[in-house]
Amino acid sequence: MSETPLPLVVLISGSGSNLQAIIDRAQQDLPVEIRAVISNRADAYGLERARRAGIPTEVVDHSRWPDREGFEEALMAAIDRYQPGLVVLAGFMRILTPRFVQHYEGRMLNIHPSLLPRFQGLHTHRRALEAAETEHGASVHFVTEELDGGPVVLQVPVPVLPDDTEEQLAARVLEQEHRIYPQVIDWFARGRLRLEGGRVMLDGRPLDRPCTLDAATGAIHCPD
Repeated sequence: MSETPLPLVVLISGSGSNLQAIIDRAQQDLPVEIRAVISNRADAYGLERARRAGIPTEVVDHSRWPDREGFEEALMAAIDRYQPGLVVLAGFMRILTPRFVQHYEGRMLNIHPSLLPRFQGLHTHRRALEAAETEHGASVHFVTEELDGGPVVLQVPVPVLPDDTEEQLAARVLEQEHRIYPQVIDWFARGRLRLEGGRVMLDGRPLDRPCTLDAATGAIHCPD
């Protein structure tokens, strides 16, 4: 591994709690340099989190462009000024075009609040409750052209309790998101993780199934 911290750009649309988890780990042992936090919404609270940490911020407001392509051209220009080795989507609520995804192929991660491929898209906690699931969770995956369909690196199961509300379940899942996202970024930053030919490679071996974090013990289990 290079001793040079991996340069990151983080994209957000909202409160930025996963961003905060990454900032907190970066101030400890995560070998990254967060060069910028970019939002498509000027009122995203995550921008304030970044400013408090001394991280440059930018707003690329999607409503200023008549089409998605124009917005993404401006967004790519903003991102590329910081020359990131990894682009991190942390609650970035815009569907991305194939051209954008291809531009950052193999160096863009997303976190999704479900055990993918279950419940791709929005309202995952509500849908898990409506489906009477006994287990829910979160997944970190490489971004591909398929929405929430890229290869999954790490998941954390979260039990669904009999009296759970959508808000209660969401809060418990979010707590675990804050654990798995910095972990996957750490693997990538240390050169342990990459995407090769559409397959996840961890420590030089193909990962045919995602690794799993045991929320109770903190142990990570990866398939042999």
